[in-house]
Amino acid sequence: MIPTKEKQKLIKDVQVHETDTGSPEVQISLLSEEIGRLTDHLKTHQKDNHSRRGLLKMVSKRKSLLDYLNHTDKKRYNGIVKKLGLRK
Repeated sequence: MIPTKEKQKLIKDVQVHETDTGSPEVQISLLSEEIGRLTDHLKTHQKDNHSRRGLLKMVSKRKSLLDYLNHTDKKRYNGIVKKLGLRK
């Protein structure tokens, strides 16, 4: 779980407009942060398969959102990928 203060900061960094909390960019940003936290957790707890399953679901959800954004608006897709450093 992401603490509320950090979550608000992440949302503020990528939101499209002032009251935006559910755009693909915000969702991708929050998922990326949670994926990073779970990845660190799994480095120390290799046998935690319940968390690993959750991680795989989050990665899949983020990929779906990125694919949606790529098909609908390339400019926004490229912006979020560059901002979060997701693709190489």
